Amino acid sequence: MSKKELFNEALAIRKLTFKHKALFIINDYIDMALAVDADGVHLGQEDMPLEEARRIMGKKIIGISTHTLKQAVEAERAGADYIGFGPMFHTATKDAGRPKGLRALKQIRRHIKIPIVAIGGITPENLLSVLGAGADAPAVMSAILRGDIRKNTKKFLSAIEIL
Repeated sequence: MSKKELFNEALAIRKLTFKHKALFIINDYIDMALAVDADGVHLGQEDMPLEEARRIMGKKIIGISTHTLKQAVEAERAGADYIGFGPMFHTATKDAGRPKGLRALKQIRRHIKIPIVAIGGITPENLLSVLGAGADAPAVMSAILRGDIRKNTKKFLSAIEIL
């Protein structure tokens, strides 16, 4: 979509997140995050360097995608508020490389203190193992959006209620 369409969508989402007291993190676009007063931005390894993003974003939340222990440690050292780590399992959403698995997540958890958001191939069936391996939260797309969104969301909520 165009930047204008993206802005209008982001603004609508910002209104909903304010209403429901939910955080709103925008992927990649620092300008858009600032324009709609999002709570923060999530950056990939090929996006703007964290130090520069922090200068622009101030105290807003900045998350960094990581795929290795070295990247995770560097993101924490540089001042990331959280990391995304994955892909945990195979995912068809995008080509994110070879799955990292639970063992790698446990290793990351032993070395960093900031929150970890696990991403990639997370389903209601494997959610508890991901959380048990050290993730603070999951990032989920396909398992919610494919099929009946309401039903899929309820499956995740049921899995979380076990905790």
